[in-house]
Amino acid sequence: MSEKDSEQRTTPRSRRRAEAAGSGRNLSATKLRWGLLIGALGAVVAALVTMFITGFDNDKGLEAHQPGAEPVVRDRVFGSAAAGDCLTWSKADRSDLVKVNCADKHQFEVAAVVDLSQYPGREFGEGTRHPDSLRMTELKDEHCVPAVQQYLNGRLDPRGKYVVNVMSPSPDGWAHGDRTLRCGVQAASSAGVVATTGGIHGQDQSKVHDAGVCLGINQNLPTDPVDCSQQHSVEVVGQVDLAGQFTGGPPSEADQDRFVEQECTRISTDYLGSADAIRNKTLTLFFDYVEASSWLAGSHKLDCWIGKGADREGFAPIVGSARGEILINGQAPVPPPNSGRSTPAPLPGAAPLPPQPQPR
Repeated sequence: MSEKDSEQRTTPRSRRRAEAAGSGRNLSATKLRWGLLIGALGAVVAALVTMFITGFDNDKGLEAHQPGAEPVVRDRVFGSAAAGDCLTWSKADRSDLVKVNCADKHQFEVAAVVDLSQYPGREFGEGTRHPDSLRMTELKDEHCVPAVQQYLNGRLDPRGKYVVNVMSPSPDGWAHGDRTLRCGVQAASSAGVVATTGGIHGQDQSKVHDAGVCLGINQNLPTDPVDCSQQHSVEVVGQVDLAGQFTGGPPSEADQDRFVEQECTRISTDYLGSADAIRNKTLTLFFDYVEASSWLAGSHKLDCWIGKGADREGFAPIVGSARGEILINGQAPVPPPNSGRSTPAPLPGAAPLPPQPQPR
């Protein structure tokens, strides 16, 4: 998505949120959706974590053909990885790359193998240099995005927890003639790759978090999970699964709103222990909605968040869990008066009201 497209998608909903926040209302659970803003944030994260896994930076695990054969050098695991295989590693240079059962923790699921030796022209021929990051991005978009869509029968959630990525041979492997790429998916954050469990087929790809997770803040926008004692933008109070309520095609936004508002209000009350807690801490209840493309990909879950809208676009920084004492912009929140207005104190010297006659 281009920066211009992102701005066009986020501006209307962001403006509505800013207008509501600037109205001075401190309702117990004002429901405001930031779906497109968070979707745009997810696109930024996906761009940040697109990694070009260029190999293993050493010769361990490399397998050379016998003299006289085609001079190809390949890492054993990388060279044998096929669609449906799940890969993981722990070292920064990925020299310990291994295949694992997809039910176990892994960092990459292979969707397809692309052989650049079949590419037209001489761009990837013998003696050519390993593609730079810009070219790898182009190759990912050209080959891996459609390959992953085919692998998933078109069911990749564009706003879900998975991103399309590409693995390429090590520089040593490339120098010895390996021209294969591995296209696949991985769960990722702005800090890097996140290990996940279970193959992507049949999974709910919703990008949701456990109750009690706080999302960090950067330029007034949510980032990756952090400890709630650190500055954060929102706190997750729970999840709503729409699949039990809506069993047909994608539900309308209005239908989702009615159901999710009720569920998030109930969940937040259970989480905080009081229906007045959000109001007393001057916080706001936020929730998103599931777009049709996400619904058709099998994503049906949403987070319920609590946070504080900033004066301008974005969130105010909060320190501490809303289950206890919090600071908003470094200040303890002051509960608003009951019913939104204070009862004026009687004027000095004012006479008490006359006694009212009692019914007989």
